[in-house]
Amino acid sequence: MGISLGDIIYDIGGGIPRGRKFKAVQTGGPLGGCIPVTMLNTPIDYDSLTAAGATMGSGGMIVVDEDTCMVELAKFFLTFATDESCGQCTPCRVGGKQLLNVLTRITEGKGTEEDLALIEDLSNVMAEGSLCALGKLTPSPVRSTLMHFRDEYLAHIREKRCPAGRCQALTHSRCVNACPAGVDVPSYLALVGEGKYAEALSIHRERNPFAAICGRVCPAFCEQKCRRGELDAPVAVRQVKRFMADQEFKNPWTPTRLPSKGKKVAVVGSGPAGLTAALRLAQWGYDVTVHEALPVAGGMMAVGIPDYRLPKDVLQAEIDHIKRAGVEIKLNSRLGRDFTVDDLMDRQGYAAVILALGAHKDRRLGTPGDDKEGVLPATTFLREVALGNRPAMQGKKVAVIGGGDTAIDAARTARRLGAAEVHIVYRRLREDMPALKEEVDAAEAEGIQIHLLAAPTEVLGNGKVEALRCQRMVLGEFDEGGRRKPVPAAGTEFDMDVDVVIAAIGQVPDLDGVALSPAGSGGAGGATTSRTLAVDGSMMTSRPGVFGAGDVVTGAATVVEAVGQGNRVAVLVDAYLEGKRVAPGDNGRWPDYRVLDLTYSLEEYAGVARAKPVELAAEARSGSFVEIEQVLSETDARTEARRCLRCDLERRNAE
Repeated sequence: MGISLGDIIYDIGGGIPRGRKFKAVQTGGPLGGCIPVTMLNTPIDYDSLTAAGATMGSGGMIVVDEDTCMVELAKFFLTFATDESCGQCTPCRVGGKQLLNVLTRITEGKGTEEDLALIEDLSNVMAEGSLCALGKLTPSPVRSTLMHFRDEYLAHIREKRCPAGRCQALTHSRCVNACPAGVDVPSYLALVGEGKYAEALSIHRERNPFAAICGRVCPAFCEQKCRRGELDAPVAVRQVKRFMADQEFKNPWTPTRLPSKGKKVAVVGSGPAGLTAALRLAQWGYDVTVHEALPVAGGMMAVGIPDYRLPKDVLQAEIDHIKRAGVEIKLNSRLGRDFTVDDLMDRQGYAAVILALGAHKDRRLGTPGDDKEGVLPATTFLREVALGNRPAMQGKKVAVIGGGDTAIDAARTARRLGAAEVHIVYRRLREDMPALKEEVDAAEAEGIQIHLLAAPTEVLGNGKVEALRCQRMVLGEFDEGGRRKPVPAAGTEFDMDVDVVIAAIGQVPDLDGVALSPAGSGGAGGATTSRTLAVDGSMMTSRPGVFGAGDVVTGAATVVEAVGQGNRVAVLVDAYLEGKRVAPGDNGRWPDYRVLDLTYSLEEYAGVARAKPVELAAEARSGSFVEIEQVLSETDARTEARRCLRCDLERRNAE
């Protein structure tokens, strides 16, 4: 009594299996409530659990991970409680069945926002009017999930999407559901398996025009949800994608385009969100101009991802596809310096503007001495290297602060520039590092030293970096994301002898040039928050006709997440300019998902192990920005594609 939920789940229970994320714990048996990750520090006692919307009950716990749909879970418990009702009182007998009907509608994609108010009303009547504890507590799982996971209910209602990929009526397949761009993974895998690479690539480009890029740098959200991974290992979707794209690399793509609508749209920023939105709108008949502040197009794809992961010729080839759709890209054209939103809309006649500025502004290290010569922001460092202005690193000792992809890229880049030693300083455990595991492993293989549970406290030196003072950390209570907070351990400071400190502790959008005045008002519209651009449900800012998309709205994210944002904002801009309303779950102009026939025996590939691409040996990478991962062979790619269990066939059979 009094121990925290987190201590029981992680220290006694051993945590979440298979590296998945904790989502909720349900206490008190089927009539108890569900408690989210933000409340892991809740002590287990009657009052605390009641305040959290749960109960002590039987003293048992059910722990669920990220792959659990909370709406479906509430429905599961409600089904049990309804079956157990004796039927003596109306609130329990009728109310339970009505609640179950509402939840069933929502899981089938037929719910409305009015249903949420109905859930509250029914729950109150049952809790107050039922004769026994069964009826009074039957609504508890529903009420607690609605309290703590309201966004998940709204996703089912507004987007007709089950975030966990569990509600069959709303999920084509779990890989498609997990992809931020909604790419039809089973269909293009099936076509690759048959050797129809051009057809497969065409399907991919319907929702993501950057197959060759994402085939190299995507974190593969689809693989994380692949059901094949529950048997042995997920399908190597990213590597198959790369093979498919590279097979057609020599064949330039000219996207189809509808007749001109006579309306102009400006896109500010040529990262993946901006270019995707520009492509879609150009395909739909709009005249699109992209303004890019840098001397190269591609945003963070061009200046934030090193060549050894994403070669520049691959990036440029994908950008050229978009240019062939009629998109004009103006380089060295910066918002706030060369033009304003007012210029675009009031003087140049653009009917809509999309702000897709990315997140290029580094966060300061925030320790004494972080202004010394030799302290470099990671994003700036990577950008200068990409633009050919390589900082002198030969023979130097470098410390990189952070554990994300940018930190790993900065460390590996410094190593390639000739740094004698490269250290990564991270304040948590290795499993807490946001960077891709394979990238962390590659960094270590290249001789980069990783110091865990350590944080910088001061940059030492007389005007320039001479050392970095750090402090050991211990893990304390849980934060709102479910990770234990690092806490300084007294008396554990130590100094690292370094010449360069690279701060990679996150980046935010640069909103200095954004002024969103309502048309004709001449003043700022106040449409920004401290770190991101504020938009409404239609992705529009405070000024009509001005939209936001990508990292400037979401904060720093991945290429494929930005592509999904670009697709969505294009649909909403098109609807705005055509005077239409986009209905919940509307796929816009994209075709429905296909379900291709199975042309081979799944059993034949049941025992086939996941393909592993050949990589450039670690000792051959020093001083070289040559691409590390090599493309799969044709035999391996086709075999790997056929490891797919074709979950989409279940959906067709169910229909």
